[in-house]
Amino acid sequence: MGIRIWGRPSSARTQKVLLALAELGLPFEFTLASATMGEGGHVAKGNKAFGVVDTADYLAMNPNGTVPTLKDGEYVLWESNAILQYLAMTYGPAGFYGSDIGRFASAARWIMWENNELIPPMHNLVKHTIRLPETERDPAVARQSRAQLEKAWGVVEAELGRNRYIADDAWSYGDIPMTIRVHRWALLEGAEKLTPNLARYYRQVSERPSFEAIRDPAMHLAG
Repeated sequence: MGIRIWGRPSSARTQKVLLALAELGLPFEFTLASATMGEGGHVAKGNKAFGVVDTADYLAMNPNGTVPTLKDGEYVLWESNAILQYLAMTYGPAGFYGSDIGRFASAARWIMWENNELIPPMHNLVKHTIRLPETERDPAVARQSRAQLEKAWGVVEAELGRNRYIADDAWSYGDIPMTIRVHRWALLEGAEKLTPNLARYYRQVSERPSFEAIRDPAMHLAG
């Protein structure tokens, strides 16, 4: 039956799965699904969502009605980081973490950190600069989110001063979420504003063939 993915291209969580599959070179079937975004953009601007996530069949797979959801044969999994780790362990242990539990844990630490420290403020920054109608955007929220992100990127900058990649000196699955976040940050704020180690890291990850899966600015700046 192969791999099936439900999600939306503008979802960074969905992009994690798309980037992982590109790294692995695995074919998959993709179904557009979302409660908040559609072909025309965000529902806050009057657009129709892709839907699917509120159907009985989908909720039987993912009771949260969120994206992404993966189905590999008969196995179903939701939560992007869990999907990322499943793909790493099932299809790419050597390439994704060197088949080493220590490297796996180091990469896991950073995908959890990204989930806690980068996702919330970046979500709010995009929401209050792009996705909400202008009359509903709050400049104070955007400023606060930008400040939170600058602080968080300082942590990454320091780590990249010690390591070539986020977990250590070799690429790992921990770099998948970080690739998406640094690309989105560069699109939002300008690549020229990246700090030195982050700029070097951005050049490295953007040269990987898999980067084409998430390169399109429309995937990140969709309103």
